[in-house]
Amino acid sequence: MDSMEKGPNKPHTDTTAATNPNTLTNNLNFPDDDLVERFTAVGARMPKGVLLVGPPGTGKTLLVKAIGGEAGVPFFSISGSEFVEMFVNVGASRVRDLFMKAKENAPCIVFVDEIDDVGRQRGTGIGGGNDEREQTLNQLLTEMDGFEGNTGIIVIAATNRADILDSALLRPGRFDRQVIVDVPDIRGRTEILKVHGSNKKFDDDVSLDVIAMRTPGFSGADLANLLNEAAILPGLAKQVLANHMLLK
Repeated sequence: MDSMEKGPNKPHTDTTAATNPNTLTNNLNFPDDDLVERFTAVGARMPKGVLLVGPPGTGKTLLVKAIGGEAGVPFFSISGSEFVEMFVNVGASRVRDLFMKAKENAPCIVFVDEIDDVGRQRGTGIGGGNDEREQTLNQLLTEMDGFEGNTGIIVIAATNRADILDSALLRPGRFDRQVIVDVPDIRGRTEILKVHGSNKKFDDDVSLDVIAMRTPGFSGADLANLLNEAAILPGLAKQVLANHMLLK
């Protein structure tokens, strides 16, 4: 089921793999009462939908939570698979309920993780499950068209397969802004290693800078897993992490 929570004040280092939440929040022009009035006065439309695109493990979900923390607003989160995973004909109803709650709590963020589970191109599947998915997608499109951009609701979705999304989702007035959340560069990897290594005991020969140089293409999740796996054996032996354990 969808969940509502106040955006936590996530440390920015948790989202180094993605985008600085301050920067993204500013770029979204996240609505407050004064900003909504100014946009309305000049006839401008605030963005409704933002699509975060990137490989798994790059921190898209963490980034959205950090944005909620920076904006200081509630956000509702649900995974695309949750719309259609249980019973037939409940997906569209869940979409309606989700947006009803959002309207009651505006300004707010609606976050749909793994939107490709429900938003893939229509007409590409077989069977009743596909019919359910299409009904749910149609309801999502209807809800996004049913509120003005200046109501204080921003819908953020995440996917690692933007290429299979239905083109109707990407039309202006829906998810017409895309933010690429790629794997971190060497500086980002260093910062992520510092965050996930802060509670681990390292030998004197361990250099997180060297590890960052040796891990191109690693996502934030990959780096967290690297440190955890490397800590398991010395943890059992009551030792500290040595460089060779991380670089072998």
